[in-house]
Amino acid sequence: MATMESLIGLINKIQRACTVLGDHGGEGMSLWEALPSVAVVGGQSSGKSSVLESVVGRDFLPRGSGIVTRRPLVLQLHKTESGSEYAEFLHAPKKRFSDFAAVRKEIADETDRITGKTKQISNIPIHLSIYSPHVVNLTLIDLPGLTKVAVEGQPDSIVEDIENMVRSYVEKPNCIILAISPANQDIATSDAIKLAREVDPSGERTFGVLTKLDLMDKGTNAQDVLEGRAYRLQHPWVGIVNRSQADINKNVDMIVARRKEREYFETSPDYGHLASRMGSEYLAKLLSQHLELVIRQRIPSIIALINKNIDELNAELDRIGRPIAADGGAQLYMILELCRAFDRVFKEHLDGGRPGGDRIYGVFDHQLPAALKKLPFDRHLSLKNVQKVVTEADGYQPHLIAPEQGYRRLIDGSISYFKGPAEASVDAVHFVLKELVRKSIAETLELKRFPTLSNDIATAANEALERFREESRKTVIRLVEMESSYLTVDFFRKLHTEPEKKPEKNANPSGPNNDRLGDNYLRRIGSNVNAYINMVCDTLKNTIPKAVVYCQVREAKRSLLSNFYAQIGRREKERLSAMLDEDPQLMERRTQIAKRLELYKSARDDIDAVSWK
Repeated sequence: MATMESLIGLINKIQRACTVLGDHGGEGMSLWEALPSVAVVGGQSSGKSSVLESVVGRDFLPRGSGIVTRRPLVLQLHKTESGSEYAEFLHAPKKRFSDFAAVRKEIADETDRITGKTKQISNIPIHLSIYSPHVVNLTLIDLPGLTKVAVEGQPDSIVEDIENMVRSYVEKPNCIILAISPANQDIATSDAIKLAREVDPSGERTFGVLTKLDLMDKGTNAQDVLEGRAYRLQHPWVGIVNRSQADINKNVDMIVARRKEREYFETSPDYGHLASRMGSEYLAKLLSQHLELVIRQRIPSIIALINKNIDELNAELDRIGRPIAADGGAQLYMILELCRAFDRVFKEHLDGGRPGGDRIYGVFDHQLPAALKKLPFDRHLSLKNVQKVVTEADGYQPHLIAPEQGYRRLIDGSISYFKGPAEASVDAVHFVLKELVRKSIAETLELKRFPTLSNDIATAANEALERFREESRKTVIRLVEMESSYLTVDFFRKLHTEPEKKPEKNANPSGPNNDRLGDNYLRRIGSNVNAYINMVCDTLKNTIPKAVVYCQVREAKRSLLSNFYAQIGRREKERLSAMLDEDPQLMERRTQIAKRLELYKSARDDIDAVSWK
């Protein structure tokens, strides 16, 4: 089996890696939360800082009145074999601090950087690692001291804000609670014990620490608490004797302070029988031993969580795409595959697998018929206009039987109106196809990582659609002109000419041709032309959609990117690489995923190796 130091040291290493990668949460439990750590909880001036410094063996925490700890301090202790001691901050990873007075100043400065030089608090933690041969492997989280009232310069919500922050740490099931209470106060009023009782009613995760034993009134002691009679916990209470203010002012060495603490318990008439399990050195070993036990119990669930995260990260990596190959042939193949992916989505829109293609049918079923109905045939075939056209067509000689030239001009003029709706149908379908290209690019997940290629595909597709539109416009105009170029003779052969009624004797002549172009005669001509135009309209209502679909929709499905394929096949490797220029955010995301995958796989292998040695 692994030694206690190696297993806890490994967990420290993994926790630090999680911190560097920002693996502190998201959906579900993060790896950081799954790994046990110790949260130091206590009221203001309860001696939290002194306990931490005693455990570390260094004087490194800011001191003062009121709220000194205004941001969580995640303190990772790493036991080393060498005699050197140094500290590192996560926010200054390349800087080593061997002067612990500088560490104290850096903590204060980094606190002020977020909170300003005020008494405000922040839940953004400071991460500090200390490497020393005089510590045990341990992760401790120093939290702001619980308080009951707000002082000047603090918001009224400060009491609740601090409690919520502390609670957010100690509520986690893998958090060990180090509840600090001063011995010169009634344990029943301890803020730390009160909170620990709420989040850990069984006391399974709580270690009670009693500070300031040497400051109790003469004739009193804390035996009832330390022996578990006043408030019972599953783990033994530990008494601590902090350095006095005079010792702090004199910069008494922490090693000397530890020796004085041992002497205090060994020579104390009240606590001599408990001396073997009192003091900061014992507390550090107790916590380390318990941490090892908890880690061993949690290993199966930690491994299960790591495997779950590995699967999720691999799935996300598959979704956003693996790294791009450097080979030109592979890049060309990848571009073609991405184009095909877009083409599949585009065809799904047209064929009904995705919404949008039905709007093309709407153009033919609603827009085209509505436009045809609005054509101004009533005005064109009015009595006045029919008379004008027929008269002008006859020239100086009146027609003998039927005004054939007048008929042809009226029909030509009427048919020319169909060009507008025909071209409008072409443009409406073109607009729908352009919109489907845009939607298809947005919905092709594989393209999201390549904005340059997406733009190139959009440009190529829209250029192709413009070509199809121009061909479609020419085709529908031809259809209209074909109707003018050769009239359906059978339609007119079936018409029966009615004799023209003679004008009444008292009717006033309306013009020089009134004797040969009576109203009924003109109405008959207008009616015949209108009937023929209706027949042509019914024909075009069917043939225009066929032409538009043949020239635009069919071609878009068949050869939307044909020219693009030909172009990229001739491009050099450098230009192919430029087309596969990824979205920087996706590149960064893939890098982060790769780093986290490496962390998880390394953690899994290390835990397996160390746990079962």
